[in-house]
Amino acid sequence: MSAMSEDAPKPDIGDLDAMIRRVDPDRWLSSRFVAQGPARADVIAIYAFDHELARAPRVASNALLGEMRLAWWREALEEIFEGRAVRQHPTAQALAGVVARRGLKREVLETMIDARYRELDAAPMSEGEVLDWARDTGGLAAQLAAQVLDPATDATMALAGGSAWSLGKRLADHPELRPTFLKVIHAARSASRNLSVAAFPAVAHAALAGRPSTNDFARRLRLTIAVARGKI
Repeated sequence: MSAMSEDAPKPDIGDLDAMIRRVDPDRWLSSRFVAQGPARADVIAIYAFDHELARAPRVASNALLGEMRLAWWREALEEIFEGRAVRQHPTAQALAGVVARRGLKREVLETMIDARYRELDAAPMSEGEVLDWARDTGGLAAQLAAQVLDPATDATMALAGGSAWSLGKRLADHPELRPTFLKVIHAARSASRNLSVAAFPAVAHAALAGRPSTNDFARRLRLTIAVARGKI
């Protein structure tokens, strides 16, 4: 349970939403199809957590500093789940609220942290490693989002969609991953049909995965069609 007290300043969800709109436009757009404001804010908090983890390997000048950034987030989870005061970071504070309201599992969030350590190793990932990485980053973020949006749905059906989105983000720098991506996006299209209407926005952004950048209108239109049909 979160240790956020009634006297603690509440995180500015508007700031987090603006950040995700800037740094993660695909998932921000998919979150616009969440009808309920509180659920949308909780999904944004999950994406903000995933974004902070993704930043750790990118902004660190060496592996040790990257490990320190990831350790910082592991300590934040300890505060959240051990009933201690949560550090004054907007994403940590927002995540603490989601954990308290939605019952997110500590082991899932810790797995998302663990997955980012592989990015600190410059050696190319094998196909098995990249599949595990995609599942434990974008895949688990999508699963948590589906859980928030509809606790009654089988949230694991969102794993493939989130994995495909993560793989799609790597294609520009790693075109050799396209055959793997195509297999995962095919699985995602099948699995996503088992998600409820309420949970589908958790994977809607996979409809944009692996596609050349287009203008904002085209991206919004593609997402709208995906949500209307319930198909990636």
